[in-house]
Amino acid sequence: MTRFEQETRHRAPLFADRHVSQLHWGGGTPTYLNKAQISRLMTLLRENFHFNPDAEISIEVDPREIELDVLDHLRAEGFNRLSMGVQDFNKEVQRLVNREQDEEFIFALLNHARDIGFTSTNIDLIYGLPKQTPESFAFTLKRVTELNPDRLSVFNYAHLPTLFAAQRKIKDADLPSAQQKLDILQETIVSLTQAGYQFIGMDHFARPDDELAVAQREGVLHRNFQGYTTQGDTDLLGMGVSAISMIGDGYMQNQKELKRYYQQVDERGNALWRGITLTRDDCIRRDVIKALICNFRLDFNAVEQQWGLHFAQYFAEDLQLLSPLAKDGLVDINEKGIQVTAKGRLLIRNICMCFDAYLRQKARMQQFSRVI
Repeated sequence: MTRFEQETRHRAPLFADRHVSQLHWGGGTPTYLNKAQISRLMTLLRENFHFNPDAEISIEVDPREIELDVLDHLRAEGFNRLSMGVQDFNKEVQRLVNREQDEEFIFALLNHARDIGFTSTNIDLIYGLPKQTPESFAFTLKRVTELNPDRLSVFNYAHLPTLFAAQRKIKDADLPSAQQKLDILQETIVSLTQAGYQFIGMDHFARPDDELAVAQREGVLHRNFQGYTTQGDTDLLGMGVSAISMIGDGYMQNQKELKRYYQQVDERGNALWRGITLTRDDCIRRDVIKALICNFRLDFNAVEQQWGLHFAQYFAEDLQLLSPLAKDGLVDINEKGIQVTAKGRLLIRNICMCFDAYLRQKARMQQFSRVI
């Protein structure tokens, strides 16, 4: 915490004329902190940054690492949005991923959050975990809809045992196949939409009256690397170990190893490790991909007017890569633009890969199984 305080005090003066509209505590289990530490950090942030009166202040919660009274403390400190990692309600799946949790407590936690004034609640689920089947995940979805959160995130499990030692205990034979994962995703979309949720895309769902759902219907939804948002013109300042910032057309990341983070903060006051400035082409492609991810449609004329280019000429190779997906019924393409079909929404990542110059080779090969 001392190094985080040093980093904050060093960087905050650079943003003295800026106002904070959103604050998010994430990166694992921030509720591992005790009440005094939570208050210490919030005091630090409020002393060094100007917060809008209506700022969204959110926190990620692990239901295994929190008590009900901590929610009261968070609310008193100004937190108004809550995201809870549940992953799966199936006991066998929980045991295999070493994440056993009390189902009744999760219900009590979410209900208490509503009672004390949290204005938005989100549940995180993961599909593709060992021993998951479409039938077992249907049980999880049933319980989640009974919880009735404002938003749901249903993420694809990434099995990377070479990077994460804990995953080496998981047997490949226990993992669902690519087809099973696609079946789970399809059933998830059907189940949640029947329960009244709107499929935002890229693993996210929201109640129809939620601001994300409203923004999508109005064509003004945005996305950054943190997820979907209604605030498209904000910079993102990341602080702490491995934190990523997005400021203007630049991206930068802090040191991702704790020892190096400590050392650099002590020496320089900041922990900036690496960064990149986007080229004009990067910015153009970012706009195209964001339009598809957020609204499932793209207006060629809007891109041409904003960037002064001829879409069909500029994106000739990209449209060629997209052609097989059109033949498969994932997108409709005409002289005015691109419309993602209902089937295509399931594979929106693959569609966007066609416009990502850095992933062009992967897009050309169409490695659906790895993405699914």
